Amino acid sequence: MQNILLTMKNIYKSFPGVRALQNVDFTLCEGEIHALMGENGAGKSTLIKVLTGVYSKDAGEIHIKGVDKPINVKSPQEAHKLGISTVYQEISLCPNLTVTENLFIGRNEDLLVNWKKCNKKAESILESLKIPAKPGQQLSNCSIAVQQMVAIARAVDMDCKVLILDEPTSSLDEQEVAKLFSLMRELKSRGVGIIFVTHFLEQMYEICDKVTVLRGGELVGEYQVSELPMVELVAKMMGKELGDLANIQNKGKLNAESSKEIIVEAEGLASDRGIKPFDFKAHKGEVTGFAGLLGSGRSECVRAIFGADRVIKGRLKIKGEEASITSPLKAMKKGIGYLPEDRQRDGIIGDLSVRDNIILALQTMRGFFRPFTKSQAQAFAEEYINILGIKTASADTPVSSLSGGNQQKVILARWLLTHPDYLILDEPTRGIDIGTKVEIQRLVLKLASEGMSITFISSEIEEMLRTCSRLIVMRDLQVVGELEGDDMTQDKIMYTIAGVSK
Repeated sequence: MQNILLTMKNIYKSFPGVRALQNVDFTLCEGEIHALMGENGAGKSTLIKVLTGVYSKDAGEIHIKGVDKPINVKSPQEAHKLGISTVYQEISLCPNLTVTENLFIGRNEDLLVNWKKCNKKAESILESLKIPAKPGQQLSNCSIAVQQMVAIARAVDMDCKVLILDEPTSSLDEQEVAKLFSLMRELKSRGVGIIFVTHFLEQMYEICDKVTVLRGGELVGEYQVSELPMVELVAKMMGKELGDLANIQNKGKLNAESSKEIIVEAEGLASDRGIKPFDFKAHKGEVTGFAGLLGSGRSECVRAIFGADRVIKGRLKIKGEEASITSPLKAMKKGIGYLPEDRQRDGIIGDLSVRDNIILALQTMRGFFRPFTKSQAQAFAEEYINILGIKTASADTPVSSLSGGNQQKVILARWLLTHPDYLILDEPTRGIDIGTKVEIQRLVLKLASEGMSITFISSEIEEMLRTCSRLIVMRDLQVVGELEGDDMTQDKIMYTIAGVSK
């Protein structure tokens, strides 16, 4: 019998107009990796934030081993003292500080900090976890993946009883995921209880012992992973059987020949982010994709097209006419939209309302000296809230209070409102639930069928194969191949990335 480490009973939490959690139970044992799953808005992050003192619960009890009475965690610092460490989905470190400072900030109560000693300890931590970063390196100079690993290292080093990992693998490639899983198994063998919040079903089945499913802020149930088939898990998460994925399989390929009109054409384009000169064409009604491992240059290619990075070589044509796109605003005025990879840093403006976030791009194109009336802005917002099924109490709700999937829909609404000819979607389904993924995939194919040209980038190869009609394959910041038709298979992509012919 495993020893119970943590119990949460009858947890309730409400926000204005929204019941986020209702009568939710959760139990974690020592030496157990326990998945917490559900669609966006199911209450997963809220439950974690109640446990860690970010939010105060409205009702219910929390018990942790070693404490005789129910605990009432009032802050993340108090959670740390109880042995509860958390790594959230969106990296909550300080990019202007060094790796060492991020590892130890807020943990030293002495007035004077021995940074030489801290740097030495940081170096030991980084080496033991095989994280490719230097103690004195500024965090903002690290990739998103390395920043995520530093956040995990910080949590692991705090001698935790309960380790909460909220979508830790969203920014990691397969090798880094394997390293993380190896670390998780090591911590499990030491008796640490791990709560693993993820949307990756295969990863959950690979690493977890149990799974608790939430839906609409309520508990669906707790299950042994080995006894729960994947189709049943999906059905429990969505509250219905899922045949949608199969229905949209390969439909993206039907649009490949829908038009010969070239919307965007890059010739020998290179940027100051190290991208080697590449050629690229995007046809009307076509879904193209950039495939490759993390760091291969997928995002850098589309950022060069959008003017977010400085182009140092080559030329770009829009509908056959040469265009000088030196800024995102110029790209927008040429009919290009761009949903960025990092929605927190480059996408949403958390303090603004859902309405203001939706109209932001169109207002920028129009000019801020010609503001929309409130009734115009409200009409735009309501239209796309309905079209995309954005779950929000109202258009006035701060976008930061929405779930990750609904925030992503708000950014998508922002660009659809500009009616672009060419839409770039960089990791549009990262860190969101399978149901919302299906909605976005179906919407991409619908937009393409209506004539929009779309570039779709995803770390999930299956998703790329399902939505794209043509793939540009990248390795080490350069294009190494182009696949379409029968060549678009997982094996062929892997061989192309590796530079192996088969």
